Amino acid sequence: MSFEKALVLLELTEMARASHEGVTLEQIRDRFDVSHRTAQRMTAALEAAFPHAVHVTVDHERRSRWRIRDTTLATLALKGDRELAALDLAIAQFTGSGDRDTASILESLRDRLLAALPERTALRTEADAEALIAAHGLLARPGPVAKFDNKTSEVISEALRGPFRLSFTYRGTQRTVEPYGILVGTRRYLVAHDLKRTDGNLRRFRVDLIEDPRVLPESFSLPPDFSLSRHAMLGFGSYHAPGEHQETVWRFSAVAASHAREWRFHPEQTTAELPDGRFEVRFTASGWVEMAWHLLQWGPHVEVVKPEELKRQLEEVRRGAVEIFP
Repeated sequence: MSFEKALVLLELTEMARASHEGVTLEQIRDRFDVSHRTAQRMTAALEAAFPHAVHVTVDHERRSRWRIRDTTLATLALKGDRELAALDLAIAQFTGSGDRDTASILESLRDRLLAALPERTALRTEADAEALIAAHGLLARPGPVAKFDNKTSEVISEALRGPFRLSFTYRGTQRTVEPYGILVGTRRYLVAHDLKRTDGNLRRFRVDLIEDPRVLPESFSLPPDFSLSRHAMLGFGSYHAPGEHQETVWRFSAVAASHAREWRFHPEQTTAELPDGRFEVRFTASGWVEMAWHLLQWGPHVEVVKPEELKRQLEEVRRGAVEIFP
């Protein structure tokens, strides 16, 4: 086995050790950018290297999963300065956005990883990481600096782990909800079912506006077909309105086409090259005001083909007739 392949095997070992459910062939393909056949060969090498530690299971989707337990090689700490520098950059980004809760959690992880290294190795790794950090600057991006309250985050996390119903005050109104998950973006949103609403639609509550949260001793069951990642795709940004959830088609001018190709406007978008050099993007989502705010950046180089309501919304935003702030 070559030195490079040995390093890849060790990295796969760490990956399998860190996953409680086990890693799939699809995850290995994505992580190492290899073919399906190569991913199969990698799992075979993993089983051969750790025959007593590798456990292979089959999940409900009939996918094989590989996980490792009780092997010292899988408990390796930091591999080098790049990992530590990546952690430091993430901590700086969360701190800059006002999310001290997540930043403090990453800082704790960073400290534990360093503590697992021999002292001389830890000192050298920190010094190398500091040099890398000095060579990376965080771009100044405009956006809200949300206020994160550690106590609020802890209470919401407790409710999600149950799951238990949650009571809190939101914009002056008392709410009792069944929490489904947290959406992380420019701001954080709690996705939940408001028990006072009878339409069956989920609501999104800004976490920084939640006051006096309290976990109730009332458990509930999540719908078996619910997926937080699928729910996140319902909106173009943070806002989701079922009545606005429609197919959206934008066409960018030939001048702007090369720039539009570099963008991912929605995770499930499809694109097309038009004969006249224009670039077309299609996806299904809601949040027309947020879409209009974004489209303003493209000036006259974007055309809204559908829906008609979004086309009118964009014109109203351009005229300053919409008094909704970001």
